[in-house]
Amino acid sequence: MPDREETIVGLPTDDAVVAALRAGDEAMFAAMLDTWSQGMLRLARSYVSTSDSAEEVVQDTWLAVIRGIDAFEGRSSLKTWVYRILVNTAMKRGARESRTVPWSSAFDGDGGSPHDGARFRDADAPFPGSWKEVPAAWPAPEGEILASEVRTEIAAALAALPARQRTVITLRDIEGCTSEEVCEILEISPANQRVLLHRARSAVRDRLEEYFETARRSA
Repeated sequence: MPDREETIVGLPTDDAVVAALRAGDEAMFAAMLDTWSQGMLRLARSYVSTSDSAEEVVQDTWLAVIRGIDAFEGRSSLKTWVYRILVNTAMKRGARESRTVPWSSAFDGDGGSPHDGARFRDADAPFPGSWKEVPAAWPAPEGEILASEVRTEIAAALAALPARQRTVITLRDIEGCTSEEVCEILEISPANQRVLLHRARSAVRDRLEEYFETARRSA
């Protein structure tokens, strides 16, 4: 077991991490906290009403990971397993807070909006679901104030998305999960994942395009 003062840079293979956790390796657990907790917090925040609630969801998730690590069978990656626990925990907490229906029935529709399909190819077209036209490049923000404003716009655009779109784009574009991992974490089909991601990206891009156009006119 590594000394408790030892700093682990990055994470080794899943097998090594699981073995260390089962052996009670505190340094390995600390390394997992440092590596994944911020991303888990961002994802949890998309389900619950406050940052404090998101922190509690993450804490509860880590407790569940420690308690359940002996039952981990390796059928998915360790990160996928941890994030699935997080999503389930956050969904339950969010449902209690808002008294809404569960995930499986709360979003029977596709969460679309009038502009959603206009930018993407139809299902029977070549490369279905891809952009019809490559979006124009955005101007690079100059200065800390403008960069901060852009980050604020992105955060507001994400917050305005339907829950499933927000979750998918958070996992893919912020946390860097693969499409396969997102499908496993959320238990959705690849086609559904693609639709949700395209629509989320389109909505965020629409908001940023409007922001940059307004900024250009004001310049």
